[in-house]
Amino acid sequence: MNLTISGHHLEITPSLRDYVTSKLDRISRHFDQVVDIKVLLTVDNIKEKDQRQKAECSIRVKGKDLFAESAHADLYAAVDELADKLDRQVLRYKTKVQEHHHETVKRQP
Repeated sequence: MNLTISGHHLEITPSLRDYVTSKLDRISRHFDQVVDIKVLLTVDNIKEKDQRQKAECSIRVKGKDLFAESAHADLYAAVDELADKLDRQVLRYKTKVQEHHHETVKRQP
């Protein structure tokens, strides 16, 4: 699994990198076919202080690309919310993939 963490108008500190990595480890524990994860953390210069910190993530799994974004006043809270959204998407995708293989119906003679 390739993990890329980048920042826009923000320096990625080692503690922030460790926090994002620990939150996204949960996704790879739920679904082992994750190929690539790209995280973009930004600080916007907008007037509303509530939505300044934004976290975006795109995940490439086998057969599909998943995307989620979250904005919050605190960057760590935005990462938490982002991880929850991605976790729900990955679990939903995993159940769709697993339900695809149905048992064959036995024919009556």
